Amino acid sequence: MRQLPVAWRWALAGLIAVVALAAALWPRGRDAETPVETTAADTAVSGQQRAAAGLAACPQPAAGGTGAGPLAGLAVNCLADGGSLDLSAALAGKPALLNLWAYWCAPCAKELPYLQQFAQRAGNAITVLTVHSDPEEAKAISRLMGLDVRLPGVLDAAARVRTAVGAPAVLPISVLVRADGSVAKVVVRAFSGVDDIAGTVAQELGVAA
Repeated sequence: MRQLPVAWRWALAGLIAVVALAAALWPRGRDAETPVETTAADTAVSGQQRAAAGLAACPQPAAGGTGAGPLAGLAVNCLADGGSLDLSAALAGKPALLNLWAYWCAPCAKELPYLQQFAQRAGNAITVLTVHSDPEEAKAISRLMGLDVRLPGVLDAAARVRTAVGAPAVLPISVLVRADGSVAKVVVRAFSGVDDIAGTVAQELGVAA
């Protein structure tokens, strides 16, 4: 077998080196298979971000009040200020609609503005609370800002609310809670509009809006 001339061998070696260098320096975007590490600084939510979102304050437990039902003792974090609260105690004494959602859920994004409109229509007759069932708090707040939804909301990073009420692993889900903490209905679908929400709430909780 004939060997390549020395000059050709040097040229081939040089070409291989250039290709290898170009591959090493080629820019890699977020679509690369190697995952990008996320640090605490990337996911932390500042007070300025919370203030810009303008979310309503979370309901607070009455003095000495305790919760009951399947949500009793379940602690969540309020999106408006980052503080922790006992969910069942905070809801005690008034019917509530808990909407389980996530920033990546398209049907949730369509439904949330309806919930905002329903809450305005219902006034103080019922507590309407969003429950972000995903650990990405910053993305949840950003999504709510983009939708112009200012409802009070909490972060449920481990989806413990869903587990507590025995709901399936889908989103969105709405949980209708009676004033005594018992669950009246778990709605496993997206509401189609404000009247749909009002009709379901009236039927299951007896609250007219």
